[in-house]
Amino acid sequence: MTSADVGADDPQPDTGADPRTWFERHGDYLYRFAVARVRRPDAAEDLVQETLLAAWKARDEFDGRATERTWLTAILKRKAVDWLRRRVREQVRLAAPTADRFADDLFDRRGEWKTAPGRWDRGAVEPLDREGFWATFHGCLDKLPERLHAVFALRYLDEAAGDAVCRELGLTPSNLWVMLHRARLRMWWCLSKNWFGEEPSGGGAEP
Repeated sequence: MTSADVGADDPQPDTGADPRTWFERHGDYLYRFAVARVRRPDAAEDLVQETLLAAWKARDEFDGRATERTWLTAILKRKAVDWLRRRVREQVRLAAPTADRFADDLFDRRGEWKTAPGRWDRGAVEPLDREGFWATFHGCLDKLPERLHAVFALRYLDEAAGDAVCRELGLTPSNLWVMLHRARLRMWWCLSKNWFGEEPSGGGAEP
């Protein structure tokens, strides 16, 4: 979960799913949710518009069992996944993972750390809900290459199962494992340096 997901339930009572209030009440939240996943402001704006249009067309299906925001977010999430799938498949169709110079600089030929990472200070880990952390987190997330960002967003922001990510993005399980490994390494490196105040060894230039 990220700061874009905090407050997913509308704090205001539902008003009968009045479409005239959707953009005013939920537009900013939906935009933050979208941009955290597709990281392109123009695409995020388009996805929010598509979501509100789809919700308008399906407004008679809203039964009030979930909040408006939860209902709209579910529609937006599906559209964001479709967008990510198209982007990834445009770049590569089941291509084998290529060499990763960033990861290679962290490990030796036996796959062991060249310099073992230290442990993050507990006092720095506990306040993870702080606004500053989430700003740093999203800054690091934005630095991931597009394909790594897509798999990381689906697997960890949306908590999709591995087989679901493979199915959505057209990846093999082995490709997914490699891509997630590379994404986690970059996130670890970036957060270590920019939030936890450490200077991680290796990794070459900042990813």
